[in-house]
Amino acid sequence: MPLSSRALRALVAGMGLASIAAFVCPAHVAAHGQAPSPPGITVFAASDLALAFQEIIPLFERATGAKVTLVPGSTGTLAQQIQNGAPADLFFAANESYVDDLSKQGLILPDTRILYAQGRIVLAIAKTSATVVTSLKDLLSPDIRRVAIANPAHAPYGLAAEQALEAAGIWNSLKPKLVYGENVRQALQFVQSGAAEAGIVARSVADVPDIRWTLLDTSLHSPLNQAAAVLKRTPHPDLARAFLRFVNGPEARPIMKRFGFLLPGKF
Repeated sequence: MPLSSRALRALVAGMGLASIAAFVCPAHVAAHGQAPSPPGITVFAASDLALAFQEIIPLFERATGAKVTLVPGSTGTLAQQIQNGAPADLFFAANESYVDDLSKQGLILPDTRILYAQGRIVLAIAKTSATVVTSLKDLLSPDIRRVAIANPAHAPYGLAAEQALEAAGIWNSLKPKLVYGENVRQALQFVQSGAAEAGIVARSVADVPDIRWTLLDTSLHSPLNQAAAVLKRTPHPDLARAFLRFVNGPEARPIMKRFGFLLPGKF
């Protein structure tokens, strides 16, 4: 039996996940004796969410029996793909302006647009590095030959890094050292691989064993208010709404907080 829209509407309205699981679990056998294929949604999400969503998605899948396909990338690139017709059901952006632009184009369900987090940026170096880097001006040291950031043209965390360097008065001096990642996770990988001695990346991806990081003051850049919405073209609006609700719910909020995100009501 396919998942009923009535069941998912009940979930969105506050029905427990354990209750909805009975409708979508493969153990719920169809009349002809075969288990139905589980319903699924595709989530386009900014790269800063990759690690957190690797924990959140399995919880949602186990609770509902639904399948979630995660497509991470830079916010600007994902937004462009959505504009070009990519089959996404949900979009989690690292900056609310991208969701608002899609809204102006009539591509999202307006009542689903929410702020789900505020991001932070950090100064990251490899733990094996002998160079002391605890402030942005330390990046001017001759020992730091390359500094990695996400591409400011389409990555909100890259733009925040640029704004922070400008606020510190070192953007022009540091530009010759900059290397650009396609997204914030690639920028971190440059630091991890040694291709860059330091980087300015999202707090949510920096808490890994081989990286040492220093949190940067939010006054150095525009707020990284992160928004999400269900896309109008989704064939599974109720399931997409359910996942959106789950990310802002009691199961997922502690995970988001652990990865350094400020949560709605806290910023």
